[in-house]
Amino acid sequence: MKVGIVAGEPSGDLIGANLIKSLRENQTDLIVTGLGGPAMMSQGFQSIADMQRLSVMGLIEPLFHLNDLIKLRRQLFNHFIQTKPDVFVGIDSPDFNLGLELKLRKAGIPIVHYVSPSVWAWRKKRIIKIAKAVDLMLTLFPFEADFYRENNVPVCFVGHPLADMIPLQPDKKAARVKLNLEPDTKYIAILPGSRRNEIKYLSDVFIKTAQLCWDKNTNVKFITAAINAERHKEFEQRCRQLAPHLPIKFFIGQSHDVMAAADVVLVTSGTATLETLLFKRPMVIAYKMAGLTFQIARHIVKLKYIGLPNLLADELLVPEFIQDGATPDKMSDALLDFLNHPEKTQQLEEKFLTIHQQLRRDASRTAADAILQLVSHRPSRGNASSISR
Repeated sequence: MKVGIVAGEPSGDLIGANLIKSLRENQTDLIVTGLGGPAMMSQGFQSIADMQRLSVMGLIEPLFHLNDLIKLRRQLFNHFIQTKPDVFVGIDSPDFNLGLELKLRKAGIPIVHYVSPSVWAWRKKRIIKIAKAVDLMLTLFPFEADFYRENNVPVCFVGHPLADMIPLQPDKKAARVKLNLEPDTKYIAILPGSRRNEIKYLSDVFIKTAQLCWDKNTNVKFITAAINAERHKEFEQRCRQLAPHLPIKFFIGQSHDVMAAADVVLVTSGTATLETLLFKRPMVIAYKMAGLTFQIARHIVKLKYIGLPNLLADELLVPEFIQDGATPDKMSDALLDFLNHPEKTQQLEEKFLTIHQQLRRDASRTAADAILQLVSHRPSRGNASSISR
């Protein structure tokens, strides 16, 4: 069996790796190619290009990389037309993947999109393109599946792979031993994001927030984790410049241990907020972006909340600070409020546990089963030779 996959983010790389592992349980001679990262390649995936080329965030920023993105999509399209996979799975990256999926589906290749775009929040008319581009949508969250059913798009709610990976009762003591941290000290985790632009827009305000927390409570210490050596270097340099005496420990590739070891987390909006929820840690969520991007986004994104914990609960469980509202004064007060009121943490833990249980559905296995069922029941469509390259 041949499967094509395109994943353009570290979170998608992890989802893809778990999917490949589950597919191999039934398809031992599986061949998987396309675009992915180190986690997928560890499962025998063959990537024909560097995943970093697709890791571009924002509404405006991708325009500066448009020529390369067009070239990359053409390269991938030609690859899949030549290799003729039994199914193509686009993981997240909807602005890139949906266009590719539409062309591949016209060429007769069954299409699955794994991780719904936020079509329920903005650009709702994309549902028309999605209906034309995919044979099956796999969603991570239940409210997303409801939206697709209402719009007559085939959908399967598979749950979130992270909810399967992360234990229901994380062990803070063990995490601190693993990271060689003091057992009784109060630790605040500082997680400014995995993308270069997130470091650019959030690192300074996160560092100043940490400094202000330390000024107000000298008993607190800080931990942080970077996704790779490059992000680590960028953030550490800013820390040394802005707060040279801040008691902070740096780790690379150990974000889950850092979350588990922390008492409270300052985190960039995105997948990391869900991970923090699954580790049952109180958090303060922040996000900043380019000024023009924000001005556009605020007019087209229709959401009450930006953080996944609040979206999943449909209530403001944890504080959110966006753009100019993300100030060191506000965020330090919110972080210290959690430390000073442990009863709030206990209440959050109970609500986070309920959400965790809802999302724990053996996602990778469920997704693999849905994909295999689609392949076994769906006849091919179109004619590859008629599609322009």
